[in-house]
Amino acid sequence: MTVKALASRLEELFINGTWIANTNYNEILEDVTWQESERKIGNHNSIASVTFHINYYLEGVSEVFLNRPLTIRDKFSFDCQKITSEDEWKTRKTALVSNAKTLIGLVKQLPEDKLQHGFVKPEYGTYLRNINGLMEHSYYHLGQISLIKKLIRESSNL
Repeated sequence: MTVKALASRLEELFINGTWIANTNYNEILEDVTWQESERKIGNHNSIASVTFHINYYLEGVSEVFLNRPLTIRDKFSFDCQKITSEDEWKTRKTALVSNAKTLIGLVKQLPEDKLQHGFVKPEYGTYLRNINGLMEHSYYHLGQISLIKKLIRESSNL
């Protein structure tokens, strides 16, 4: 896969595509209210916490593309503040889209041969593996957000 194709898939996933999942983060989060974003169904994550989680990885992976150290840690990827207003929710959604656009731009600038280079540590695999892994992880959580949103809205109509 080329960097152009990877960047295109990232853009579909986060900004304006519908090919694989029939939606994207920007679209699915657009009409979610801050109250819905914090509502939990059972013991599952809230939409707000999943949004933070994905943004955490977008931001952290982008740092590596900027030749900075990888400082993110899985154990902190859900350590987020509760959303208490529409402004806070808008800020979180805007950060996700902004960081997605940053990563897309960085992927577009990546030399093709860099895709096969090691990503931070040998056990992390290549840049290509990490970009693909980020997308797979993000698609999983996009589905989770979609399901939580439907469940919240269905329960509100009962």
